[in-house]
Amino acid sequence: MFPTNSKADFAASYPEGAHKLKHGLDQHPLMDLEMLAQLGELLPESSIEYNRGDLPVGVEGKPGATGLTIGETIRNIAKANSWAVLKNIEQEASYRRLLEELLDELRPLIEPRTGRMMKLQGFIFISSPHAVTPYHFDPEHNILLQLRGSKTMTIFPAGSSRYAADTVHEQYHLGGARELKWQEEFAEEGMPFSIAPGEALYVPVMSPHHVKNGPEPSISFSITWRSEWSFAEADARALNGLLRKWGFDPKPPKRWPGRNTAKAIAWRVLRRLPGVD
Repeated sequence: MFPTNSKADFAASYPEGAHKLKHGLDQHPLMDLEMLAQLGELLPESSIEYNRGDLPVGVEGKPGATGLTIGETIRNIAKANSWAVLKNIEQEASYRRLLEELLDELRPLIEPRTGRMMKLQGFIFISSPHAVTPYHFDPEHNILLQLRGSKTMTIFPAGSSRYAADTVHEQYHLGGARELKWQEEFAEEGMPFSIAPGEALYVPVMSPHHVKNGPEPSISFSITWRSEWSFAEADARALNGLLRKWGFDPKPPKRWPGRNTAKAIAWRVLRRLPGVD
């Protein structure tokens, strides 16, 4: 699904460099709009999220609903003024096989750097024209494949406390929200990447970003994985959050190729003790 030159670009940039790729998935039958509507109706309620699409870049808390069902939202996405995501599509066998096929192509480039690939997950985004996904970050390594329509994702440096404070990272890894506080002075500081069908975008772990759809309905497929490195970084953040509660001012974890083994092990031991949260 990924041409040779895209694999070379991925190898040169992974894991910290956001970059565009090419892919051959844009005509896949599993990504047909009706198939996606049926998938949305099959998935458990915990695996679907959909809401209004006419949003600002910065939103406090979860956006409001539209009153439509997930099936209605997807089938009428051109006019629904909505943003929808189908989560953990690997719950359905045919989508799981597709996810694994895609990631297996890249496995030889990934594992020598960030360790074993774990928790392979897929997310499908179906969005109305001009819909906005507000400013947030995600804990996974992510490749977003554009299948229909276009969108622009604006990405900010991962690990920079300017765009997401260390305390926000810590709160997230202790169970907080992934939405981030937007400041208007950020508007000119991010790196915008525009993608069309047949193009994809690699997004590093915990890189703050927001997304704006183009003038047509959009379908995008995020193929994601966690790594030994990403879990260690997350556990180091969680430990720092605990240390901060205890009155310390801990140093933030190291970004790749730095390792966070000691803090990660300490957190994994501490969280098993009664009364530690």
